[in-house]
Parts: sequence; C-alpha cells; structure tokens
Amino acid sequence: MATARQIAFVDGVRTPFGRAGEKGMYWNTRADDLAVKATQGLLERNPELPLDRIDDVGIAATTQQGDQGLTLGRTVGILAGLPQSVPGFALDRMCAGAMTTTTLLTSAIGAGHIDVALAGGVEHMGRHPMGFDADPNPRFLAEKIVSPDSLNMGITAERLHDRFPHLTKQRADEFAMRSQHKVEAAYGRGDIQADLVPVAIRSAQGWGLATEDEGRRPETNLESLAGLKTPFRPHGRVTAGNASPLTDGATMSLLAGADTAKELGLNVKMTLVNYAFAGVAPEVMGLGPVPATEKALKRAGLTIDDIGLFELNEAFAVQVLSFTDHFDIADDDPRINPWGGAIAVGHPLASSGVRLMIQLARQFEQRPDVRYGITAMCVGLGQGGSIIWENPHYNGKKGK
Repeated sequence: MATARQIAFVDGVRTPFGRAGEKGMYWNTRADDLAVKATQGLLERNPELPLDRIDDVGIAATTQQGDQGLTLGRTVGILAGLPQSVPGFALDRMCAGAMTTTTLLTSAIGAGHIDVALAGGVEHMGRHPMGFDADPNPRFLAEKIVSPDSLNMGITAERLHDRFPHLTKQRADEFAMRSQHKVEAAYGRGDIQADLVPVAIRSAQGWGLATEDEGRRPETNLESLAGLKTPFRPHGRVTAGNASPLTDGATMSLLAGADTAKELGLNVKMTLVNYAFAGVAPEVMGLGPVPATEKALKRAGLTIDDIGLFELNEAFAVQVLSFTDHFDIADDDPRINPWGGAIAVGHPLASSGVRLMIQLARQFEQRPDVRYGITAMCVGLGQGGSIIWENPHYNGKKGK
C-alpha cells in the first residue's frame, strides 16, 4: 500500500526569458527546443541521477500547437536524451501550468506511486500567442456565464483597480519600479544567473548565446511609468510598465521523494508542505491566489505570519497588491519578491510557476532564518494556485 512521505524539490533551472515577437531573441528558436535545453541543463547539474530512475516528465504549455504541441513531456524527454522507457505528458492550466505539473507529480511522489519526476513548462508567446486559434464555447457569452471581456487579462486587472480604488496606479507604478530595480540588483549579485541555462540563438546578425533575461528595464522611474498609455481602457491604470511583458522561455525542475533523494545522493533545496488551487470570478482572475493561499495555509495548519518569503507572480502589479492588501502586508515588505519578478524578467505563462520555485529555493539557501515560503500566482479564467515550501536549511535563528 502506498504511504505518504516527504517530497523534495531537488533542483530547478530555466532558460533566460526573451521578448516575444520578431524582435525577440527566440524568434528563430523552436518552443520544444527551449524545453529540451532546460531539461538537459537540469540533468547536467545533477549527474548523480540515473536517468532510468525518472518515472515521469510533465511539461505544461498554454497554447498546445505546432512546435509547442505533440505531448511535450514525451517528445522533449526523447529529444533531451532520456531513455525511451521514461514516459511523459503535457498539461494546461494556463499561467499555472508548471505549478500544476509540479503539484501533480509531487502528489504522486508523496503517495508512493513514483519516486523521481521532472516538472516544468514552456511558452513561446512569439510563435503561439495566448488563445491563438482557440474557439471559446458560445454559451460563455450567449448565456452570460462570463463577461465578454473576461478573457482579456489586462481588463481583468483594470477591474481589480475598480474593485479596490485604494490600489491606485501610483502604487502599481511604484511596485513595478521596485521590481525592475530589485531584479537588476539580484543580477548584480549573481543571484539569478546561477540557475540560467544558456541557449544558442540565431538572428540576421548570425549566431549568439542567450545568457540573461532580455526584457529588463533597470532605468525605469516613476516619471517614465506615469507617461505610458493605458491600452485596455481610456484613462485606465494598467500599462506596459506595471504589467508583465509577453515572453518566451522554459523551466524545468527535479522532484523526488526525500528518501529517494538521500538514496541517490541528491541535495534537497526545498520540501513541500502543502498546496491548493482555487477558483474566482473570471472577471477578477487576479484575486485567485488569495483563496488558494488561504486554503493551503489552513491545510498546513499555518498562518500568513509564518511565511518568511513570498514569490508571487507579477502578472500585473495590481494583482500582487490585491494579494498583499488582503493579508495586510505592506507594498514594499522585504518578504515579497526580494529579487523582483515577472514585471522585469517576463511571464512566459505556463513556465512561470517553476521560475518562482527556482528563486525561492535559491533564497532559502541564503536565508536559514526563514522556515516557510510561498509560491503563488493568478490564473486566467479565474483561478489561483499557491504552494507552501519548507526550508531544509532552517536553523531557528533570527536573521535579516
């Protein structure tokens, strides 16, 4: 009979994230090749892992077509050099795709059904824009099940400003500026580069190497943000400056039972405590992480005050502020995205969940005073996901 056991996040890597579109560095790079590169980079960092011990590979993508289709977990596994005995699957939960491949596979590990798995995501938004060729059921609109514009994420962010007028554009711009500056400071310390897998890229100028996230704007200031257009509504509050850009990139993580990790000599960067997903009205999808986090905390027997670090996906600044405001956390609380987030580095939809985990795991190494951390994100069509992690380096001493 399967028995519950401790679940380890052993390691995680990602490609540098690139701007989507013809001017982006991955315009001539296939989506599946980005996922292959992330997978190979992860395996190279963990040579102790016998490849035939991998029980499953889950790779998420929001728009599963073309070079981003064909059951990515299986095809990428074969292309990355895994034994043909290793199975794989693809999954879609929009922005929380990689978060869901992670929770699905950790659940299987915790139940004792498998021992080792790879979980990640890829999104090439330049080749495959969100919702491209989708055919929403006409009942959505004909029966007024959802608002006609609830599939426009920017408009859902504007609705958060409507619902919470104290979450002003000024506050959103200030949060966005801090994100840009924190990412640049993290780059200056070498914190982010440690988990990036270089990718060969081709352009009209020839071959090159992608080694850093392409969309960063460290020069961002409040004056420049204040003058940006509001594309989703005349005189609105959501701009290109306080929202995540369209992005290409891939992530991959190595998960295992803690007992299996010990057996194989694999270091453990985090252990899973609990997780939850929740639904909200699609029109205000950015609120999703709030009930998801409340559910996860209740299941874990913890409170928000027990959490020492938060990695929140910055789909929109106001979306993060709606989370922190609900839990009475200050906009500039140092526990929130200490190395910045998606407003600066980008949000390649289904891959972003594992990026949050990679950053939290690296922060845990530097912060033995922190016991628990959360990775959380909103999801299109009105969902949210939240995972609570424990720091294996925790020493019980007060620190920063």
